[in-house]
Amino acid sequence: MKGLYAIVDVDFLLQRAVEPLPFAAAVLAARPAAVQVRAKSSGARDTLALLRAVQARAAGLGVPVFANDRPDLALLAGCAGVHLGQADLSLADARRLGPALALGVSTHGLGQLDDVLARAPAERPAYVAFGPVFHTSSKRDPEPVVGLEALVEASRRCRAARVPLLAIGGLSLGRAPEVAAFADLGAVISALLPEEGLGGVTRAARDLHAALGGAG
Repeated sequence: MKGLYAIVDVDFLLQRAVEPLPFAAAVLAARPAAVQVRAKSSGARDTLALLRAVQARAAGLGVPVFANDRPDLALLAGCAGVHLGQADLSLADARRLGPALALGVSTHGLGQLDDVLARAPAERPAYVAFGPVFHTSSKRDPEPVVGLEALVEASRRCRAARVPLLAIGGLSLGRAPEVAAFADLGAVISALLPEEGLGGVTRAARDLHAALGGAG
């Protein structure tokens, strides 16, 4: 995977009166490297229904879909993988639940990154997320900003371990090229939704994917 890792954040979208499924469809039209569905405040049934609908659209485009937090829902929806935070199931336990799932994991500093990379040969993460690289308003309680200098060091360590690096937090079209120099993937939430609304989402996603080094 290389380029845009698009996050369909249900809470973020509903606060802006944007329906998640049409938004996801517009993002998928740009064929990003991957799409994550994040539904922190939704119930399991609603989240599963959305995952299944997004997965159905993504399958024909060859775009992998990741569920946030929930390997059980990822399995039920037929998703490619699941993204796990520091407080979620460990990669080892998620692997027991879904041996074929691609597993991504969040880290918020070089110490956490080193812990994940030390176990990488056994746990085989699909990628390690690192951030927030820049200030972000998309999360209610964001971790402290790590900055671009720390991303450079994270890149060095991930490349040595042969684990793909996902930069996350405050990424915009303007910042994408400097992030792309060090990260395989860039996670984006708010920059996917331009001022013109849903009609501009595909163009925004396509531009971000290109700026982050993704293939056209």
